[in-house]
Amino acid sequence: MKQRFKNLLERNQWIKGIPNSLTLCNSLCGFASILLSFQIYKTVNHGSIPVFLLWSCFMILFAMVFDALDGFAARLLNAGSMHGLQMDSLADMVTFGAAPAAMAVALTDAVDTDISRNYFIVICILCGVYLGCAALRLATYNVHAILEKKSSERFSGLPSPGAAAALCSLVVFSATAQDILPLDCVVKVLPYYAAVLGLLMVSRIPYMHFAKWIVSCKRNKRRLAFLLFLFAAWAVSGFAYHFFFGKYNWYAFPALVINIYVFWGPIAYFAVKMGILSSVRLEENA
Repeated sequence: MKQRFKNLLERNQWIKGIPNSLTLCNSLCGFASILLSFQIYKTVNHGSIPVFLLWSCFMILFAMVFDALDGFAARLLNAGSMHGLQMDSLADMVTFGAAPAAMAVALTDAVDTDISRNYFIVICILCGVYLGCAALRLATYNVHAILEKKSSERFSGLPSPGAAAALCSLVVFSATAQDILPLDCVVKVLPYYAAVLGLLMVSRIPYMHFAKWIVSCKRNKRRLAFLLFLFAAWAVSGFAYHFFFGKYNWYAFPALVINIYVFWGPIAYFAVKMGILSSVRLEENA
């Protein structure tokens, strides 16, 4: 079977272009997100959340699927290359660096109509910190990938897709649950949160490689059980939200899990430094 697959690849070299095509889809999703963010200025109004905002966030989330698939396809087709590595980081810079920063600036400026010129400059600086740190994070990742030529289940610093997911999940939840978390409140903290996420990206705090963690679940019964528990909790959360608030919302639980993932990194890191948590135990739980 493996030989037949190998012969198929040798006869059809174009198949090895699939990983780069998926990476290109990743960057196109980021570009679409930026374009949709521009439309927020035209459509936002008090008491109503424009559909462009949700789609801007969804495009970033869709890009994460392509970002995971291109690596999987490269390994499956034995099509990994330096060109693909560089292209992947460039696509991530657009999708998980520029697009979330642009969305945060456009959303804050459009929703907060009383914003002053000086505060707008502060917002741009804070989101610029996020953008700059994403660039440093991706460049550092490339250097390690080239020099060390090894992969790990753990990242040093918050992965850029995780940072983008934290911003987008918070915005999507607020946009669909204005009675619980008004967007007017979110935009006041969003630029500061973006800057914090940027600093976490360039920190030395270890973070789990979530995509590889999921793949490893089939070989680890405890991880598989935990993953199934998360899916079950997600299903229950939507009905629980309906029970308490009279409508279904499937975005609350993902937003909670993603942001716990973000903050668990520094909490565990400092707990180890203070001797509260054993580093060995932390590795086992990861």
